[in-house]
Amino acid sequence: MFLSSLAAAVALAAGLLTAPSAAVVSGPVIDQNFADPDVMKVGRTYYAYATNSDGRNIRWATSTDLVSWTVQESDALPTLGAWVDDDWTFPPGGSGDRGVWAPEVFATGPRSFVMWYTAHDRASGKQCIGAATATSPGGPFVPRDTSLVCTPEIGGAIDASSYTENGRRYMLWKNDGNCCAQDTWLRLQQVSADGLRRTGAETQLIKQNKPFEGTLVEAPTLWKRGGTYVLFYSANFFGNGSYMSGYATSPSLRGPYTKAESPLMTTDAFAGTVRGPGGQDVVTGPDGRDRIVFHGWNAGFGYRAMYSQRLDWQGSRPIVDGAKIRYEAEDAAFTRANARYAAGGASNGVVVGGIDFDDSRVTFSVYVPRAGTYRLYTRFANGSDAGAASHSVFVNGTAAGTADYPFTGWDNWQVSEREVTLRAGTNTISYGKGANYAELDAIDIA
Repeated sequence: MFLSSLAAAVALAAGLLTAPSAAVVSGPVIDQNFADPDVMKVGRTYYAYATNSDGRNIRWATSTDLVSWTVQESDALPTLGAWVDDDWTFPPGGSGDRGVWAPEVFATGPRSFVMWYTAHDRASGKQCIGAATATSPGGPFVPRDTSLVCTPEIGGAIDASSYTENGRRYMLWKNDGNCCAQDTWLRLQQVSADGLRRTGAETQLIKQNKPFEGTLVEAPTLWKRGGTYVLFYSANFFGNGSYMSGYATSPSLRGPYTKAESPLMTTDAFAGTVRGPGGQDVVTGPDGRDRIVFHGWNAGFGYRAMYSQRLDWQGSRPIVDGAKIRYEAEDAAFTRANARYAAGGASNGVVVGGIDFDDSRVTFSVYVPRAGTYRLYTRFANGSDAGAASHSVFVNGTAAGTADYPFTGWDNWQVSEREVTLRAGTNTISYGKGANYAELDAIDIA
């Protein structure tokens, strides 16, 4: 999100508009290997923990504002449980990856802290989840001799996270089915107050079933917004730019959960400034506002750095600062236009065309948390024999110029960019007849 026009700048100076908090993602807050971050607050200090790297089983760092971090030299988990195969390595994770992944740390008392971590089980040859305890947030954490969750028959278990409600603690995790051509389910189960024993019934929440998820979902994070449970998750292959984060919602802790139609964070949503965003956690900052922390690859795909972005909400819908928000054309309100199904290469496979009459309109209802000038990305295809095409654009009912499209051919979906000035809250962006003919697939706002 950014301001650039003179009119918007004048309005800002006059106090008529409030600039969005971040023009783009300015960069990682920990610009070194710090994957799958988990964040816990103790007193006024935030503690972040990450997947193994640089010879340490669990890396950790501290901050007071979630932006400026100090990476500590010590290993938070210097010794692994007796069940762990210390000699196993994971080549896709890079040199030195010993499969010690995705820590989760929480307090069970003033000087009592528990870490859940993933490692390679010697007996089964699969990844399993273990527990360790410490008397201070920085450890050293001392591992338990036996694993906490080990399910080799469904591929193993990884990515534990914690959720508490009404004095009860729950564990979420993933069965690692993608290791062996099985489904990957995110699961929920109550644990004992000390976090060292599973109790009660296990519930399957969601599995991979959308094209953008590839063969897996993983890295669950559960957050409650009002009366709605919001289940954040990561999906697709972690090792490249296809990795992403999504979310699902439910009025009940144990579901059923309904996934959002579009991902929350992708490489494209950040216009390539973050590559493969995932492994997310959600935390409330010192200003009382929510933030989402996550990892993304550096430009050379050599390591996964940690990012921290403001997290806004439209009801129970999360909005990540700096990430495009997608709105599908078929979900817009349209008159004297028509939806076309099975459109090759289109987002969700449906587009809107026939915007050919003076009273044709395709109207999107879009939400932004703060007033300002935003980037509008229009995904279109133009097969007009006459060449260039356009649509008239109206913002909140007022004419706002055009969206212009070079010739692409039909079903060759490209993106046209321009700016629009929006007020805080809900706005309408409408497309009407312009020059020649084009179809709309979707729009993105950032």
